[in-house]
Amino acid sequence: MQLKALRYFLMVSSSGSFLATARHFGVPASSVSRDIAALEKELNQQLLYRSTRAVTLTEKGTWFRSQVREALDLLDNAAEQIAQDGQQISGKIRINAPEALGRLHIVNLVSRLRRKYPGVSVELTLTDTFRDPVQEGNDITFRVSTVEDSGMLGKVICDQQYIVAASQAYLQQNGIPTQPEDLRNHNCLLYRGGSGEQRWYYRTSLKDKYKNIEVSGGISSNNAGALVAAAQDGAGIVLFPTWIFSPEIFVNGSLIRLLPEWDMSAESVPTVIHALYPENKLRSHRTREILKFMVDEIGSPPYWDQYFMNNH
Repeated sequence: MQLKALRYFLMVSSSGSFLATARHFGVPASSVSRDIAALEKELNQQLLYRSTRAVTLTEKGTWFRSQVREALDLLDNAAEQIAQDGQQISGKIRINAPEALGRLHIVNLVSRLRRKYPGVSVELTLTDTFRDPVQEGNDITFRVSTVEDSGMLGKVICDQQYIVAASQAYLQQNGIPTQPEDLRNHNCLLYRGGSGEQRWYYRTSLKDKYKNIEVSGGISSNNAGALVAAAQDGAGIVLFPTWIFSPEIFVNGSLIRLLPEWDMSAESVPTVIHALYPENKLRSHRTREILKFMVDEIGSPPYWDQYFMNNH
């Protein structure tokens, strides 16, 4: 059983494409197809369903992938420990993050990571849809949620803090809300994601439960950046996590923070940003070092909260 065939199989099962796998490994697509066919013949089992539109796993293929993934991880980790004993870390790391968090912050951390560890190559995927970190073979997965995924180890990076903001022009025309309930009478710009339209909550202290405010407005979008831009243009009020905003737009007066004395949220329970990783990945010295680097770079409290903490 050839190791390269197993690696081709894992890549095809994740990408759903023989061509993408061939490009990744720098070999002809015919070689990938031939080696996987030989693997199936050796096992006397069909691992993949092939069609003109997609390549998907059979039931046996799904089980085999999980076993092969773990076996190759152990093998790669063993080779890594020998090769990098006393050496600077190198090799490939797979990182997954939500689209906005990844675009605004994680990609910058990856750039700094590469400057410190030039021997490390990073495969960064950004998606707001659920992807099983184990099945996808991700080493580190950043998530924004209330609880950690079962079967995964996790490190909470920070609590997620929200702020409400609007432009000076909007406030001059429509008045300044002095308490959360006042937001009912304002044009609120609402994020609409996979779980539906954003809801707004508040509480007076961390010991209290969140209370819902029935807000509405004339603009909704599945893009947070578009809503922030609309707010800067005077279209209404937005509620987003601190990491969505660039501090410069508050420094230059494009937006003004509202209701800082209340704890605002778009969730009915507190949420956190955490990094998840399969247990077997933590055996890798490379994964441990990269996770530590990224957590240290974000800081505690996170760097994106510094401005708002100093200008409460």
